Amino acid sequence: MTVSETINVEALDGPAAARSEPAFRLVYAEVFAEEPYEETPESAEATFRRFRSQVRKSTFRSALARTADGEPVGIAYGYPLSSKTGWWDRLITPVSDELRREDGQRTFCLMEFAVRAPWRRLGVGRRLHEAVLTEGNEERVLLNSLPEAEAAQAAYRSWGYRKVGEAHPWESAPHHDVMVRQLR
Repeated sequence: MTVSETINVEALDGPAAARSEPAFRLVYAEVFAEEPYEETPESAEATFRRFRSQVRKSTFRSALARTADGEPVGIAYGYPLSSKTGWWDRLITPVSDELRREDGQRTFCLMEFAVRAPWRRLGVGRRLHEAVLTEGNEERVLLNSLPEAEAAQAAYRSWGYRKVGEAHPWESAPHHDVMVRQLR
């Protein structure tokens, strides 16, 4: 049995993710404190204020990876973009109307994705990624990634993502690559 096989990856809806917030928070805070992210405890707290509203969306989906003894090792979560989303408005260079078109079911937005360092390069990330997408019927998945996050970028490209633009996803945010993967 491989290390990856000893990791349980569970798909969670919003209420289940809300009950598991401490596990999501532990993974997030550890991973995003690393370079190149270097997030502060205050920015992690802001992320989890948003998380508490995101988990209330009926379309919210997540996945949580844990060791056999319950230690959290990875997270993934997001939801489909609504027809009124401002997501595409944050791009530095505008994209076509066809790429921007949203209807509430077209694009799953992977809001956060992280695997703690000891469990990287073992297939846990791929399992998390697939678990969060399995229940959906969206035609594509979208994410933002720091260009300096080379290992993450390499994983995303190997999973079929392509860069479609660059964005500043929030006020004072660093430049992020906007990446899309076709699902069907």
